Amino acid sequence: MDNYLIQIGLPIIALAVSLIAFVWEFVVIRRKQLGYRVQMDTPVTGEIDSVYPGVLTQLHAAEGDPGLRDLSIVLVRIENNGVTYIDPGDYATPGDEPVGMHLEFPRRRVLGTAVNELSDRSLRDYLEPGRGIAVREDTSRQLGVIDLPKVPMNRGDHYKILAILERSTADADYPEPTLRGKLKGGRICETRSRTGVSRNVLGFLVFLVVIIVVQFAVALVGDDPPAADCVSGSLTVVGSSAFEPVVHDAADAYRKTCAGARFTFAFDGSERGLARVDEEGRGNPGLLAITDGPKGVGYPDLLPRPLAMATFAVIVNGDSGIHDLPAARIGDLFRGRIADWSELGGPAQPVRLVNRALGSGTRETFQQRLLDGAPVTLPQNSCRAIRVTNPPGPAACEVPLTRDMLETVAATPGAIGYAAYTEAAHAPGVVAVTIDGHRPARDEVLAHAYPFWGVEYAYSNGELPYDSLAAAFLRFLTDHAGKDIIRAHGDTPCAELDRTAACSPDR
Repeated sequence: MDNYLIQIGLPIIALAVSLIAFVWEFVVIRRKQLGYRVQMDTPVTGEIDSVYPGVLTQLHAAEGDPGLRDLSIVLVRIENNGVTYIDPGDYATPGDEPVGMHLEFPRRRVLGTAVNELSDRSLRDYLEPGRGIAVREDTSRQLGVIDLPKVPMNRGDHYKILAILERSTADADYPEPTLRGKLKGGRICETRSRTGVSRNVLGFLVFLVVIIVVQFAVALVGDDPPAADCVSGSLTVVGSSAFEPVVHDAADAYRKTCAGARFTFAFDGSERGLARVDEEGRGNPGLLAITDGPKGVGYPDLLPRPLAMATFAVIVNGDSGIHDLPAARIGDLFRGRIADWSELGGPAQPVRLVNRALGSGTRETFQQRLLDGAPVTLPQNSCRAIRVTNPPGPAACEVPLTRDMLETVAATPGAIGYAAYTEAAHAPGVVAVTIDGHRPARDEVLAHAYPFWGVEYAYSNGELPYDSLAAAFLRFLTDHAGKDIIRAHGDTPCAELDRTAACSPDR
């Protein structure tokens, strides 16, 4: 049998047995149940004098008088050990008959009886003389009998009958007492004192232990079942450095359930990723490009799949003292209209503009969202040269990747740049500013309050075979655990947006 079927089938069997056992024990068998047990059946003549001389001598017969012989004391506990209330109508005797049960003592007759140890004082009202309790002898069957009334009993209620008996025959021994009667929809049975685990419970526990041991053995010696969408092979992912952490974490998670999957990465920017897939991806389903935003012109064969709505942030050097910027002022900064931070309430320090290089999807998103689509046209210098020479007035430079952006802004006094928010939030030496008082957060974007966001896409060269690793990995990202990874990085899976086709909130 397939190991996977065993590991699925055994828990189902265990669950079914548990349900059947519960219904049988607590619904079928013990719905209404009166139990009784003999707690004492002890001779009191012929032995008492040897231990306690003079005690109970009145129970001895006088010499030459047949009198009393072979006396014994019996204590019987009667209890409601079912799961429901028992009322007088539950006893299967005629309605006007006060007697509900008979406590019988074979080969003995009853000399006297008493009721004691009532669990509830209200039971006494039903056990008083005249309410059905009586002592008699059935000579035809050699039985001593105590008739018991129809006592209503809550679950767990009990009372005890103490009887003094005398042997009525010359037999060497006599059977134990029995309680005879009938309950409607229930039963009367002899019980045992429970000082440990019952045999039924012990047997059930052994059954469950066997199930667990078998499952463990199967899991230990058998192969792990494949994941529902596990595809082995190799996949190379290229493109946006802004979405790199999400893809890395998703690939690690996919490999945990599909050990045969192998990934390589080359996050050199969105445009480079698109160009590589366009050149090398025809007939190669093992190559995907990730971009910040849609592809530009010139890639007619590349097919998109929206992945997530990503949040970006404008970042400044940690020593600038700037924590909020109006969107219009951000545009003025990157157009060279503001030369010094003192113009915005900051320190007297020249502005240093750090841009992503041409071909960056993050740069394109920044220009579309905060510069009304206009490009940055300031003269570019080396970022290192700007730090060393510290020229007066605004100066601008470019960096290729997200990590270069974060490092450059942190190392350059007066610097301002932009990056994926999840990366900026954990980068030392930089501050992600609010824009017009709104935080770079998913809820602010969905509320149409925060303007700097974009859509992450995956591009393939033509349709992907459904059984390729690339197709399976994209399904994992958009339909399975990958969505949790996307959310953990502060982005929103496209499948969870109202307008999934456009992968953008209403504007």
